[in-house]
Amino acid sequence: MRSASRMPCVDALKAIACLFIVLHHLAFYGPMSDIAYPFMPTAIDLLYQYGRMAVQAFFVIAGFLLAAKFAPHGKTLVGNPLYSIYQRYLRLAIPYLVALVFAILCAALAREWLSDDSIPDVPDFAQLWSHVFFLQDLVGEEALSAGVWYVAIDLQLFALAAMLLWSAGKIEARYSVPAFIGPVLIALLTMVSLFVFNLNEAWDTTALYFFGAYGLGALAYWVSRRRRGMLWLALLSMVVIVALLLDFRSRILVAGCVMLILGLARQTGVLEQWQMPRMLTYLGRISYSVFLIHFPLCMIVNAVFFHFFPQAPLANLLGMLIALGVSIGGGALLFAWVENRPAAGRKRLLAPAGLLVGSLLVAQQIS
Repeated sequence: MRSASRMPCVDALKAIACLFIVLHHLAFYGPMSDIAYPFMPTAIDLLYQYGRMAVQAFFVIAGFLLAAKFAPHGKTLVGNPLYSIYQRYLRLAIPYLVALVFAILCAALAREWLSDDSIPDVPDFAQLWSHVFFLQDLVGEEALSAGVWYVAIDLQLFALAAMLLWSAGKIEARYSVPAFIGPVLIALLTMVSLFVFNLNEAWDTTALYFFGAYGLGALAYWVSRRRRGMLWLALLSMVVIVALLLDFRSRILVAGCVMLILGLARQTGVLEQWQMPRMLTYLGRISYSVFLIHFPLCMIVNAVFFHFFPQAPLANLLGMLIALGVSIGGGALLFAWVENRPAAGRKRLLAPAGLLVGSLLVAQQIS
């Protein structure tokens, strides 16, 4: 697989989506956006209402990259799905656990100056361990940081897709059929997700609700660069249009647009050649770390500006911009110090897990 660093288009999409998510959380949580509202009411309203849709871009991109790595020509390369899922867990969990440590401590500090519903309470051990295993939404525990639901769904999506591809490989080997079973299984579940599960919010803590976006990304990879690839992309677009006609969902519209961008970029050969500003591609590379660390940093900035400028709209607007910059800087540090550092999986997991328990004890003392 070509890494995302060699796909400037992918990095650019991740960077833009990351910025929208941080801005959405700044508009949604904390008092700064309420105080700054008179200066930018339309922008804050739009970010509040629609900024969260940017997360769909990450789901589509994740599906696209999964297809590129584990079934680039349709034939599965998943030999041991449990090991692949474990490796995915490690990749997600190491920076995630470090960010949770930071979130617990930042929440304890922010509560000293700010009383707001967006600041999580001190967690108990059940809540803490549900986060360690990405189960918090499934067992009904309150989230310790905004966006941690996405990490849990990402792992569920990967596990589901890996099992489907592995099963496809077994079927192809047993019956000596061409390597198309994997894409067919992914396509079928994508359709079921778009037309059944995604219509019912009761499923929104599971991968089944979001698999439509994930599957569109994988299918965009497989159909592009094929003979009549443009026709296949048009067919995928028609599926999205029918899903929207059945029940218009902005999240599916965003997923369809990102799918089309990626598919066209690969079909025309510009996926790896399209030159993007280096700052944008760098932000795309560190986007996961920014996504993880931005909320606790924004909590602190919110608390500081509310404490010193409780009735100053312009100062709080500046505070929102500072929070955005601090989030990017914090993400860069988390990426450099944790996410991008190679180490043995178990050793990398034990350190942040230990820190997580320690942070809980410290937070209880502070509170």
